[in-house]
Amino acid sequence: MAAENGGFSFASGGAAKGRNGLPMINTEKKKAEEICHDDSSLPVKAQTLDELHSLQKKKSAPSTPIKAAHAEDDRHKQQLQSISASLASLTRETGPNVVKGDPAMTTAETPRLSAASHHFAAPNLNMSDSALKFTHILYNLSPAELYEQAIKYEKGSFITASGALATLSGAKTGRSPRDKRVVKDETTADDLWWGKGSPNIEMDEHTFMVNRERAVDYLCSLEKVFVNDQFLNWDPENRIKVRIVSARAYHSLFMHNMCIRPSPEELENFGEPDFTIYNAGQFPCNRYTHYMTSSTSIDLNLARREMVILGTQYAGEMKKGLFSVMHYLMPKRQILSLHSGSNMGKDGDVALFFGLSGTGKTTLSTDNNRYLIGDDEHCWSENGVSNIEGGCYAKCIDLSREKEPDIWNAIKFGAVVENVVFDEHTRDVDYSDKSVTENTRAAYPIEFIPNAKIPCVGPHPKNVILLACDAFGVLPPVSKLSLPQTMYHFISGYTALVAGTEDGIKEPTATFSACFGAAFIMLHPTKYAAMLADKMQKHGATGWLVNTGWSGGSYGSGSRIKLAYTRKIIDAIHSGELVKANYTKTEVFGLEIPTEIEGVPSEILDPANTWSEKEAHKETLVKLGGLFKKNFEGFLNYKIGADNKLTEEILAAGPNF
Repeated sequence: MAAENGGFSFASGGAAKGRNGLPMINTEKKKAEEICHDDSSLPVKAQTLDELHSLQKKKSAPSTPIKAAHAEDDRHKQQLQSISASLASLTRETGPNVVKGDPAMTTAETPRLSAASHHFAAPNLNMSDSALKFTHILYNLSPAELYEQAIKYEKGSFITASGALATLSGAKTGRSPRDKRVVKDETTADDLWWGKGSPNIEMDEHTFMVNRERAVDYLCSLEKVFVNDQFLNWDPENRIKVRIVSARAYHSLFMHNMCIRPSPEELENFGEPDFTIYNAGQFPCNRYTHYMTSSTSIDLNLARREMVILGTQYAGEMKKGLFSVMHYLMPKRQILSLHSGSNMGKDGDVALFFGLSGTGKTTLSTDNNRYLIGDDEHCWSENGVSNIEGGCYAKCIDLSREKEPDIWNAIKFGAVVENVVFDEHTRDVDYSDKSVTENTRAAYPIEFIPNAKIPCVGPHPKNVILLACDAFGVLPPVSKLSLPQTMYHFISGYTALVAGTEDGIKEPTATFSACFGAAFIMLHPTKYAAMLADKMQKHGATGWLVNTGWSGGSYGSGSRIKLAYTRKIIDAIHSGELVKANYTKTEVFGLEIPTEIEGVPSEILDPANTWSEKEAHKETLVKLGGLFKKNFEGFLNYKIGADNKLTEEILAAGPNF
């Protein structure tokens, strides 16, 4: 009997022999009914590898019906004309010839507009070589497409074991506040906060345009640029349309995560942006340009609604630059912009959390029993609270699954991790490794957090919580604030850090940051404080000062207040229990402190009780009060308009000794 194999058989017995006596193969096909089922199918239609690869990807179906074929062409024309106009230079009437698609695609796959549009006019003898060049626009690419672009073309881009994209931000691994400038013109000269203590460093319109020209020329010289059209502010009535033009896929993915992502329908009707960023990344500014102090420059022009970035690839410049813009635009609509976290209970009670680095803002605003509205940037309008952003930008140093499970699990496919170190073979990230920088970060969409409230909006806040890590050990674990006290401590923006060692002595260092975000505010702090007080009064919100720092002595002699106690305090604030408690008043700061909180030892509620040396406590309390007073001197005589001075009521709410 012959041994069978598909459509072939080996001859047996006395059948004809082949070479070396082996049986000859019978190549006669069997009848159709004798063929057993297999996975064979018709051959592919493609004649070349390129054609085969083109079959691998299908075009996305439009989410909104297109009335006619030419309607889509017109929309694409308008879209590309808008981008071309965004990239227009002062020295040219129009922007560059732009075309959608990756230059790596074949000519047949890359749609080009006809020369009918004035932005795509046929070349003539008076044009330069640059006018003959097409700049390819990679428009609102998906995370998967941006992964491909980064890994193919950007050195230092890798996929980690968790699926996140690891990237490097170059020489700058943090913001460059001394290189950030704002155009001072007739409007901003009166509106903005200038001078000592202000983050706003002035530049003139001409210098901005020189830098803009340099950034635009660089972007137009590239074969391709990335363009994101997105939103800021989840409140649909007050959202801002932003366009980000960048040279790197990393930057495009970062902003895809950090801004609010339009639906396909919203993108169809996006129109002209309200604000545009030109991010030239590594390309430096000209150091001989007026106002420049280095090869890095981050420039804001509020009249033109534009931002230019030169000489830094740190993505956080875009995030915080837009936050500064919101700090200018929103108050003009009587909307308060806030550097805060926000969460909401199951009954709809919203809390705001303010705090500088190390105060526990992220830890305390992240609560499995409450919905996360946002972790960093918010607006408070007549509609309630809304998150400005569409994602989170979390610190990664010493990140662990046990301590921060939500952040750990959010670092997956679609997330960006900056400047982290990972195992060469397994691609497991070592979050404790500071070889590149201590400021390692992860950017991911807020949807990656399980208890995120989508859309990221909530009703008017019930509680406003100001967090301070007091290393002096004299502020109470919790204090209920009056409105003037809330304004005073909001303007102060206090926390205390532990200084480095010198001769074996460690001294706390007071840090003040107006409105808990001085680096990003545009108007004078009193403007934001007055708006905060007005909204708190109108909607019945209560202010709280919570110390997450030391008790029983300063750093070195006392001990850090247990996180479990702080969580009990926050729970009592959320539940409304604390607002009904009995209170006593402290010396110097005049703070109202509760006499009892369930789950918290009563003796720690008044710092005076926890210090064994009462005189040392009083001296330290007066010392801290003096630091508050000295810091506040910068706000005493500031005028906005004709006579808007700080009121005596706010001054009286500060330390009194």
